[in-house]
Amino acid sequence: MSQDSRNTEHDSHRDGAQAGPTNGQGERPAEEDLAAAFVRETEVIEESIEDGKKVRRRGIYLLPNLFTTSALFAGFFSVVAGINGDFTAAAVAIFIAMVLDGLDGRVARLTNTQSAFGAEYDSLSDMLSFGVAPALVAFTWILQDIGKTGWVVAFLYVACAALRLARFNVQIGSVDKKWFIGLPSPSAAAFVAASVWTFHSFDAEAFGFKLLMLIVVAAAGILMVSNIRYYSFKDIDLKGPVPFVVLLAIVLGFVVISVEPSVMLLLLFGAYVASGPTIAIMRKMKHSPPGG
Repeated sequence: MSQDSRNTEHDSHRDGAQAGPTNGQGERPAEEDLAAAFVRETEVIEESIEDGKKVRRRGIYLLPNLFTTSALFAGFFSVVAGINGDFTAAAVAIFIAMVLDGLDGRVARLTNTQSAFGAEYDSLSDMLSFGVAPALVAFTWILQDIGKTGWVVAFLYVACAALRLARFNVQIGSVDKKWFIGLPSPSAAAFVAASVWTFHSFDAEAFGFKLLMLIVVAAAGILMVSNIRYYSFKDIDLKGPVPFVVLLAIVLGFVVISVEPSVMLLLLFGAYVASGPTIAIMRKMKHSPPGG
């Protein structure tokens, strides 16, 4: 073998050693698949206490977060519909978000899939669906006609919704579950959405209705951050048997609402909004000493 042939063979062995292992087809595999690297770097890791021990858990629960994502989509759709002037669809989307928001927590509890990630995700979804969306829908429909006062009141509602959600998050586990402290943000959003839906359906755009919507939005916002207690309905046992008349009443309720949905929903949530101050006044009168 000539010297040149030996040098060529030596160089080829050296180059193969430097190239590292191959996949059998002369191709060197990537150090790490890009998809696998993306999944690894974006993975959610939570720490929780289970049986007195700190446990690290990777990943998120899919089922409850699907409901939260659906509620978030409904809230965003409401914003888009409001910008496009379709206020009926915008109001209906807020009610759909309200139903989905009520389901995600119940699904998480029923399937034992509660998580800190889910709680934070739910709050951010609520901020859009029950904070930004109702204020923007009310503003684009009628509050913008009032000028500066209109957008200031709309911002007041958004700020109060954010404060309400932040306070609720830090008070979890430290208050009586039978009562909400302050008007719940979904109920406040439903009250505003039902008002827009009803007044817009009847083409109520007179100046008096503009002032009424101003009061509705401002009152809903202030009640959210108040200390007025609202019944939470969390002590109702949905798994236990109930009298037949209860189911009959629910059916009749659906029938009545279907006759004129916007008006009936406005009356329903208007009554709930008024229940807090009414109970507070009655409780204060009951405990106040009689006048001499």
